[in-house]
Amino acid sequence: MLLKGKIAVVHGAGGAIGGAVARAFAREGATLFLGGRNLASVEAVAKDIVASGGDARADAVDALDESQVNQHAANVAGSAGRIDIVLNAMGFPVVQGVPLLDLQRDDFVAPIASWTMTQFLTARAAARHMVARGSGVILTLSASPARLAVALTGGFGVACAAVEGLTRTLAAELSPRGVRVVCIRPHRIGDTLRHNADFDMAPDAFRRLIEDMTLLKRLPTLDMVASTAVFLASDHAAAMSGTVANLSCGMSVD
Repeated sequence: MLLKGKIAVVHGAGGAIGGAVARAFAREGATLFLGGRNLASVEAVAKDIVASGGDARADAVDALDESQVNQHAANVAGSAGRIDIVLNAMGFPVVQGVPLLDLQRDDFVAPIASWTMTQFLTARAAARHMVARGSGVILTLSASPARLAVALTGGFGVACAAVEGLTRTLAAELSPRGVRVVCIRPHRIGDTLRHNADFDMAPDAFRRLIEDMTLLKRLPTLDMVASTAVFLASDHAAAMSGTVANLSCGMSVD
C-alpha cells in the first residue's frame, strides 16, 4: 500500500474528483478526514470507504471559510497527531460560453477569487501543521485552460493559471521545510460530462469536440486522476515539488 498509515484531508470530498481521490487514498491505506459543504454527500463517501474496509470520517466544512478550514485542520492534527496529505477538490460555479467583452465583471472575477482563495486557505491550514513535523504533501487542482489560449472560458482559465502560480510559490516557501506541493491538471473528465448549458451542445457532440482537441483523442477519467493523486502523495514522487502533473491527454503540452 502506497499510503499506509498516512493521514489525508480531502476537501470537496462529496464531489466527483474529491470522492474518487478519497476512495483511492483509502484503498492505499490512508486514513481519511473528509470535508465539504454538503455533509450528506461527504458522509456517503465516508460510509462507502468504511464499508470497503477503510477508515474515514466526514465533517461539514466550507473550504472558503477561513475559520472553518483552520479549525478542521486543527481538529485533524489534534486527533490524528499530524496531517500528511491535503487535496482540495471543491467545486465552484463558473460562467463560460460568453465572450470577455460581454462578460459581467462579477462573473469574470468569481472563479478567480473563489478557486485561488480556497486553494490558499486549505493549503495554508494544512501546511502550518506539516512544517512543524518537516513533512507533508499538498496537492492543488487546476485544469487544461491554465496553459491554453481558448476562447469563451471566462475567468476559469485565469483561475486555473493562478492556482498553478500559487503552487509554485507555495513550493518555493515550503519545500525547504520538507513539504512538497504539486498541482494536478486534468482536461475535462469523461466520467463527469453532462449537458453543457454554457455551450448549448448535446453531451455526445461536446465530448467529440473536446476529445478531438487532445493529442490522444480521448479524455482523462476519474480513475486516472485518482491514481495520479495517489502516486504524487506517495514516497514514489519524493523528487516532485513545484510542478504540474499534466493529465490533459495532450490538450495542453508543457
